[in-house]
Amino acid sequence: MGSAISELPSQRTPLADAAETGLKIVIVGGFGVGKTTLVRSVSEIRPLNTEEVMTQAGVGVDETSGVAAKTTTTVAFDFGRISLNDRMVLYLFGAPGQKRFWFLWDRLFSGTLGAVVLVDTRRMDDSWYAIDRLEHHKTPFVVAVNRFDNDPSRHSLDEIRQALALPEHVPLIDCDARVRSSGKDVLITLVNHLYEQAKAREMTP
Repeated sequence: MGSAISELPSQRTPLADAAETGLKIVIVGGFGVGKTTLVRSVSEIRPLNTEEVMTQAGVGVDETSGVAAKTTTTVAFDFGRISLNDRMVLYLFGAPGQKRFWFLWDRLFSGTLGAVVLVDTRRMDDSWYAIDRLEHHKTPFVVAVNRFDNDPSRHSLDEIRQALALPEHVPLIDCDARVRSSGKDVLITLVNHLYEQAKAREMTP
């Protein structure tokens, strides 16, 4: 994978002609956690998204507690792209959060290098399925806590790690999915985690 990185490009620039390595990254998490927002904030191209307006048909099907103000929902996946350098790019796939679309996740995980699990502490239980499926597929991942302004209980990262039973080797960080620099920090953390894992495998006899 080369070397770990400390920053990502800040401009929304066209893909360089020299780019030759594409890395597939999946962003997963519960309904309304901010996956679409994260893809939009970091993508250097106009992101593809499949958001639709929520209707009465979803009442009683989609669990909206904690996200009552949400009016749209992803029905397939979001797609964006960001360059690591002139030769390497990340292709970002945001998975749908509603339980009725979780069957799509296993297909999205195919060929995935790594993943970001977005967590909303108001709906922490929604994170379990994402973590379980990633562990099942043996896909490396980091956990990013999307801090919401209206979250009355600000749990510490240590408390969240304990609640999610996350091993110490899994990176856990705060983020604001609306802010490009914060989203970039999440991706940097993931790429550096993948680099450290690859380096560890190379040193294993």
